[in-house]
Amino acid sequence: MSSTTLPRSRLTPRLAGHCRGHGSPLLLIHGVGMQADFWSVLLPRLEQQFSLTVIDLPGHGDSPRLNMSNPTLADYSDTLAELLAASTERCIVIGHSMGALIALDLAVRHTRYVAGVGVLNGVYRRSADAQEAIGKRVAELSTPNTIDDAATLRRWFGEAPTGADAHAAAACRRWLASKDRAGYLDAYRVFATSDAPSDEALRDIAIPALVMTGSAEPNSTPAMASGMSRLICDAHCVIIDGARHMMPLTHRDAVNKAIIEQFGIGTATHG
Repeated sequence: MSSTTLPRSRLTPRLAGHCRGHGSPLLLIHGVGMQADFWSVLLPRLEQQFSLTVIDLPGHGDSPRLNMSNPTLADYSDTLAELLAASTERCIVIGHSMGALIALDLAVRHTRYVAGVGVLNGVYRRSADAQEAIGKRVAELSTPNTIDDAATLRRWFGEAPTGADAHAAAACRRWLASKDRAGYLDAYRVFATSDAPSDEALRDIAIPALVMTGSAEPNSTPAMASGMSRLICDAHCVIIDGARHMMPLTHRDAVNKAIIEQFGIGTATHG
């Protein structure tokens, strides 16, 4: 199944997105340089159990940049909290990559709106080498030089992706090519300088949680996922064999299965 372009509507003055499905409310948050369409391959299955909201992060897709210099992770999270506050029900919040950082921040700082949290390919206590590498990428992005999307795609998919990886790489190439440079840089700076909440805050999360990554993921590693899941009292950790950073695109069946098993029918989402 190929990714598709989702019709958007204005959900708040600062967020555009797509809504569909029936059931418990579920918000999906993409990562840096992506957009709502990132999730399209998952939606036909998820819409059978969830009332889905799929947003473009600020500065991505059809959502305008945040009207501030040097936004923080909290600024992105607070923007999404405005959307959650309009609902009469608490929402399951699932994020990928930077979206995972936002989802965790919402679970910690806007607990009253969040019924469950999903962390897909999230970072937790980057190593010094990883922090140095991502710092160098931020410095490169901050110059007026052309952004090398090919290097990003190689990190995600390798030199010569085939099969599902090739289809996913083509979709990501399109989304990266259409990005707003300033919005991309805003988000990348936040992603590069943010980490999961403190261990104490993770221990205080008292809602169902799903922490997932791929066995072949070099940046959001299985060790990171297991480290987070051990701290959250009601967390389920899933490592998808052979998956890398873009596993929602390349391993949709396994991702959908884990989401439905953790948050589907029978999961309490009210409180």
